Amino acid sequence: MTPLIAITMGDVCGIGPEITARVLADDSTYESCRPIVVGDAQVLARARDIVGARFEIHACTPDADLPCEPTVGDVVCVDPGLGLGDLPFGHVDARAGHGAFEFLRIAIEMAQAHTVAAIVTAPLNKAALHAGGHLYPGHTEILADLTGTDTYAMMLATPKMKVIHLTTHVGIIEAIRRINPERTHQVIRLAHDTLTAAGEKNPRIAVCGINPHAGENGLFGEGEEEEKLVPGIERAQAEGVCVEGPLPADTLFFRAVRGDFDVVVACYHDQGHGPVKVLSLEEGINITVGLKGGIIRTSVDHGTAFDIAGKGIALHESLAAAIRYAIQLAPAGRGLAAA
Repeated sequence: MTPLIAITMGDVCGIGPEITARVLADDSTYESCRPIVVGDAQVLARARDIVGARFEIHACTPDADLPCEPTVGDVVCVDPGLGLGDLPFGHVDARAGHGAFEFLRIAIEMAQAHTVAAIVTAPLNKAALHAGGHLYPGHTEILADLTGTDTYAMMLATPKMKVIHLTTHVGIIEAIRRINPERTHQVIRLAHDTLTAAGEKNPRIAVCGINPHAGENGLFGEGEEEEKLVPGIERAQAEGVCVEGPLPADTLFFRAVRGDFDVVVACYHDQGHGPVKVLSLEEGINITVGLKGGIIRTSVDHGTAFDIAGKGIALHESLAAAIRYAIQLAPAGRGLAAA
């Protein structure tokens, strides 16, 4: 038995449809899963032709039974019927933003019903999402809201390093304000529990400092490390979690790549995203951890790339990596298809 994985198309005006078509045309995708697309069937057909792929598309509505078993050459597309096939590539469009939201909403419902084992998302465009009436910072916050999840975090993964964030899509001043001992402890535990569930034994966790040199014993900053990070770290250590910090961010990521740690806790968006994208933009993926019901969601770690959308040159390696991680993290027994 192999898991059914829902792939949401993302913003149809970006590269999401193309990279989805490419991964569906890759025979290796089907070696360990059965992919189901949630998106617009007409857009998928157009993307298929742009990248020169060969597969049949079997469209169905979200409330219908799957029309066939997803296999190489036969792709199932769950299509809510929004009629987005006429939208041009490379432009912010409210209809595309609403479509991206609807694709994700449907995939969440499928995961909640255990129809699929996990969700893998192609990129959406935040401006289009907002224009479509959905005022969320991104995928992560939509997932948390629609699943009723209060405690969650964004984890980025590359072949050489994993990073989890205390804060994400907020300004730097607001990010520092939001960090507190409870949040620090929560994210350390999320990192520990996620990696343990994925097969890591006693994962090694390191926490970045907020200030340069992790405050340099009070020389930099106003004691943020001691106030906001240290109590949460010590609490996790008392629970048996293997965690160190706060450590200077300027050397910590090097140490993580070297293999000293299994995951780094970053304090704010760019502190974690910058090193990951420098290291592995094409293969980096995004994982939402802590969702209620054990829902697993992974994603590419890049945007909609409107500048190259529709040209057939977008690479699908990040989406393929996201699928591999989704399979690895998916709860056993969910969303299974016949091998």
